[in-house]
Amino acid sequence: MTRTAPPPAQKPPAVRAGKSGDAPAERSTRTVVSPLALAGRRGKAAYWSVFALVVLLFAFAFLFPVYWMVTGAMKPPEEVVRTPPTLVPEQWRTSGYTDAWDLMRLPTHLWNTVVQATGAWILQIVFCTAAAYALSKLRPAFGNIILGGILATLMVPVQALVVPKYLTIADMPLIHVNLLNDPLAIWLPAVANAFNLYLLKRFFDQIPRDVLEAAEIDGAGRLRTLWSIVLPLSRPVLGVVSIFALVAVWQDFLWPLMVFSDTEKQPISVALVQLSQNVPLTVLIGAMVIASIPMVLMFLVFQRHIIAGISAGSTKG
Repeated sequence: MTRTAPPPAQKPPAVRAGKSGDAPAERSTRTVVSPLALAGRRGKAAYWSVFALVVLLFAFAFLFPVYWMVTGAMKPPEEVVRTPPTLVPEQWRTSGYTDAWDLMRLPTHLWNTVVQATGAWILQIVFCTAAAYALSKLRPAFGNIILGGILATLMVPVQALVVPKYLTIADMPLIHVNLLNDPLAIWLPAVANAFNLYLLKRFFDQIPRDVLEAAEIDGAGRLRTLWSIVLPLSRPVLGVVSIFALVAVWQDFLWPLMVFSDTEKQPISVALVQLSQNVPLTVLIGAMVIASIPMVLMFLVFQRHIIAGISAGSTKG
């Protein structure tokens, strides 16, 4: 009995790109400059030249004002106002910084700012985290309506809330206590931060429900789950919220100006304006440099946490 050979395997028809109804074999990404042009020597040279030029322009735009401010405090008063200005001080002096430290009483005002910013940060972390956890995981009745009302406050201009807040601080409802010239006048309004609350809630929503259910099976209560499970997973977003809370209090001017009439209790942002009329320009510039150092150092130290918090997504499990 003769065996017949199997028919030769046929190759599948090639897929042609460009015709309707046919899927292209490989999809190419369209760019302004083709990859073939960038692969050449001229293309690489042009690309890196443009890239370096853009980076230098942005670095100059951001760093030159800082350089001008730092060196301006080291010039004599007559050199600061000279036309045309000098890029490099002709006479290097540090008296602008030392005089600013003494004449403008910077230690007192910096300490006032630290106290106000720290208290606002602690209260905001505690209450905003608790509210966001309740709205996200505990699911209270009418939770969506409450969240919608909180987010609606973001649509109200900040200037429209200044007078109601001032009247509330001047005479607290029910207890009738005057909180003017008191750090509580900064701490209590800072707690009601709808943006940070929403940021925390969105992050809590991305935490898998299975993780919380596993903690409940092990006997952990609501507070134990929040402290041992949710907060450790939320370190990136807590870092971002902390930065936002501290910077908001540190750079605020209008509200501290209204609630602190006592110059000894004013923060650095208000003191720089109140005391700027009786000091030389170099001393004022030196005071501004000193006042900006804490925020710059905080960013340099916690920049990794800031970037991680901004790019934080769902947890892997």
